[in-house]
Amino acid sequence: MLPRALLVPLLVATSACRGAEPPADTPAANDVPRVERVQTLLESLAADSMLGRRAGTEGEHRAVRMLESELALYGVEPAGTDGYRQPVLLVRDADGRVRPPAVGTDVDALGPSEVATAYNVLGLIPGTDPELADEIVIVGAHHDHVGVGSAVEGDSIYNGADDDASGSVATLEIARHFAEARARGDGPRRTILVAFFTAEEMGLYGTRKWIEAPTVDFDGVVADLQIEMIARPDSLAGGFGRGWLTGYERSTMGDILAAQGSPIVPDPRPEQNFFFRSDNLPFAQLGIPAHTLSSFNLHTDYHAPSDEAELADYPHMTALIEAAIAMLDALASGPTPEWKPGGRPVAGNG
Repeated sequence: MLPRALLVPLLVATSACRGAEPPADTPAANDVPRVERVQTLLESLAADSMLGRRAGTEGEHRAVRMLESELALYGVEPAGTDGYRQPVLLVRDADGRVRPPAVGTDVDALGPSEVATAYNVLGLIPGTDPELADEIVIVGAHHDHVGVGSAVEGDSIYNGADDDASGSVATLEIARHFAEARARGDGPRRTILVAFFTAEEMGLYGTRKWIEAPTVDFDGVVADLQIEMIARPDSLAGGFGRGWLTGYERSTMGDILAAQGSPIVPDPRPEQNFFFRSDNLPFAQLGIPAHTLSSFNLHTDYHAPSDEAELADYPHMTALIEAAIAMLDALASGPTPEWKPGGRPVAGNG
């Protein structure tokens, strides 16, 4: 999740492979309880070998390879510009640290040592209803974190298990669920774009670059749900298996959840401005009902090396993933959400 310190600058900002066919026999992995799969995926994505997944580094590239391998295994179609990938160009500082280019920088004029490449990872689950398949629901998370930094008690790898390996794992499980449903002939009526955005920790940069150069028909996007920091329960949301939605009251997405009897409730900490601190924001500013699901409880491991997979509550996380699947089912096959009066944010204000 984007640090609150970057909120003000954001509020004034402007806005070749084929996926594997579903196997003839259900993989044995699908017989594993979801909670065990979730644990395995999170431990892998937040491992020390991923080096904190800073955008544009080898650690992020390892995460990208893992994500695209999983999507191919599930039978999700590639939706990037190069298979599942969409390159996002970054620059290197004099000290080798990667960051987004300054406005006006001609990245193409820079030398190879001055440029780094990060990747959005994108997959598609086509809708099954001929009248609705051109409408697209995005479900996503950011797969990057902050990388390797200052050591705390001897640990310099900022693993980002909660932020946001947890959301990425949830998005994988959602992709698996709907890809398998489609293979059975019971898929979503609308098309689902599965999106793992890069460089969220650099000002939502990967999402903004995708919006500048979308890999699907942007006019078809009717809703966006981001998933961010769901690895631990939040007592203010009701504890185990419950989460909260940023901007719940801003659109009818909250009404859809309420009608489901969902364990997803309004954001209990509106003063934190979480609605403006995740990848939903650029979509919302362009008029698409877009929100973020979370159960972040303001734990002190946020952006610290101590955000490790061993601290995740896997049964809670799994229960919330199942609630997210029910939510996506409603978004992909039911009425589309709409902004309520005054609910849509615009660039420069809330």
